[in-house]
Amino acid sequence: MVRILRGLAHKYFSDEEAVILFLLLVTGIAFIILFGAMLAPAIASLIIAFILQGLVAKLHKMGVPELIAIIGVFVVFLGVLVGVIFGLLPLIWTQVSNLAGEAPRIIRELQSYLELLPDEYPHLISVEAVDTVYRQVSTEVAHMTQVLVSFSLSSIPDVVALLIYMVLVPILVFFFLKDRKVLVQSVGRLLPPQRPMMIRIWQEVNLQCANYVRGKAVEILIVGGVTYVAFKFLGMPYAALLSLLVGLSVVIPYIGAAVVTIPVAIIALFAFGWGSQFIWVMVAYGIIQALDGNVLVPVLFSEVNNLHPVAIIVAVLFFGGIWGLWGVFFAIPLATMLKAVFAAWPVKESEPAPAMAE
Repeated sequence: MVRILRGLAHKYFSDEEAVILFLLLVTGIAFIILFGAMLAPAIASLIIAFILQGLVAKLHKMGVPELIAIIGVFVVFLGVLVGVIFGLLPLIWTQVSNLAGEAPRIIRELQSYLELLPDEYPHLISVEAVDTVYRQVSTEVAHMTQVLVSFSLSSIPDVVALLIYMVLVPILVFFFLKDRKVLVQSVGRLLPPQRPMMIRIWQEVNLQCANYVRGKAVEILIVGGVTYVAFKFLGMPYAALLSLLVGLSVVIPYIGAAVVTIPVAIIALFAFGWGSQFIWVMVAYGIIQALDGNVLVPVLFSEVNNLHPVAIIVAVLFFGGIWGLWGVFFAIPLATMLKAVFAAWPVKESEPAPAMAE
């Protein structure tokens, strides 16, 4: 056993820089797990500043002074934030409340549709299976409705915390943008002066993760906005809520679009029935998904190394199980970072086994 451990140490940790990087990764992961909730505003601000830095860099390359570019990008960020808080969120909350109020009617109509299935497809669907599905759906809808109705004075502490975050996050974002070089230099002083492997990993991660995160943010805005316009034009109820779900669905490749299709189809069915309007809604939704996968994604992520679908699904399941929605969103950047670390990790050949005496 000692011999095996010694061989692994010689192969993967014979380089001093590799040992330091391993300790940094372990310490960083433990720090985020233990103090991630406490430092959520700082982490969110760092991620937002990381996304906005790309726009600042582009403006600076176009000849705009860096400070002017930072102020301009920050003002745009504040405008978007105010629009989301005072425009989008109230609309989404209103539509969620209305949908919760109509849930009993939707459940009754769903029951009527389900009851017809055993008669039309007796060899495929049984009455017991329909009753089981109906009970499960009714239970989930009742639970979600109860959660919405229970929003009362007990949620005031969460609202106060949200207000504090709304003040802290913009301030932190501004200073992360303004003092980025100073902060990076301060962190660099804590690392070894000679760190070629760390620099190579950082360049790879910075390129891949920056392109992915910024491209994904643009993709969410485009897909959600186009979906809202299409649904609004077709008279689809709860257009803002559904377009938000469709926009966020692009965060999870392969899975998000399939999952969001269910509520879109259900609401369209109960709003228009089995008619031409329902078909138009689903055709428009299918066209948006096709354009996103075949046009928008190749344009936005042309510089990002594609991960294997199995690696993407495993990363989404793993990081989503650890950090919830944030873990799902950053599953692919984190998987890309791990890929870059493994690719750049120095590996030495194992020590030759001693020759046996004759």
